[in-house]
Amino acid sequence: MSIATSQQLTKYYDTFRAIAVTYTKEVVKSSGLQPQKVFVKCLGEQWPCVLYSSSFNETKILAPNRPGLMERIAKANNLVSVRLCFKISDKSDPLLFFISGRVSGFSPYAQSNGTLQFIVIQFTQRPPDDFVEIMGRLLEANVASTRRRDERILLTPDAMRTIGLARKESTIMIDSVPRKCILRDLSFTGAKVIIVGLAKFLVGKACKLRIDFEEPLEMVVVSGKSVRYEDVEGRKDLTAIAIHFDEAVVPMSYKMHINDYLGQKKNQADDQPTPDASA
Repeated sequence: MSIATSQQLTKYYDTFRAIAVTYTKEVVKSSGLQPQKVFVKCLGEQWPCVLYSSSFNETKILAPNRPGLMERIAKANNLVSVRLCFKISDKSDPLLFFISGRVSGFSPYAQSNGTLQFIVIQFTQRPPDDFVEIMGRLLEANVASTRRRDERILLTPDAMRTIGLARKESTIMIDSVPRKCILRDLSFTGAKVIIVGLAKFLVGKACKLRIDFEEPLEMVVVSGKSVRYEDVEGRKDLTAIAIHFDEAVVPMSYKMHINDYLGQKKNQADDQPTPDASA
């Protein structure tokens, strides 16, 4: 995880403060959340719980419906804290921190036969910078995947390093047949690859493209469809195939890699001095 500046953290906090994220399986994986290490703490005692959703203002947890917990919450005037834990790829130790809050509501979890309950906790302080950065990156990537959906990234060595791409060489499955390919460019909604074969047999087909990342180490597979082709100059045996992803199933981690590159390029452009019109 790159280190965000205080300006970037403030932007994340102000922009996404009230937006709640539900911790689906994909969000848990992309954020690095360690679900088994999440607890609610009250008056020195901790109970395991499930992080159901959160914003920068509040969180909703699924916790045991036990008299001991309820009594302590009442005794503490509803003041509790939530212990969160995240595994970050470039750090050997997990990030562990508490966020203080006040319980604002309870509701039963119907599927638990009364053994579990939802607890809503309003934060009484701004969450730690690590939490703001982790969730801010995820939220920003999700927004950018719509706003900057068609911006294409030519895979130069610099772009590959920024994205965290392990290699250009990859594999694409077309009509259930695996074929070796070379990645030429990427975007939130598609890719262009170079492949051996005749274009007329490769266009208009369902496909699955494998993309390997090294920062963090991860292989993602994105489903889509080959939509058009271009000739490769000087190589009659090769074809450049454009792929449009099925946007409903593009992995969140892929969006975050693409957004890291586009965000860095935008920041570099913003840092360029403005030409003097009078010069």
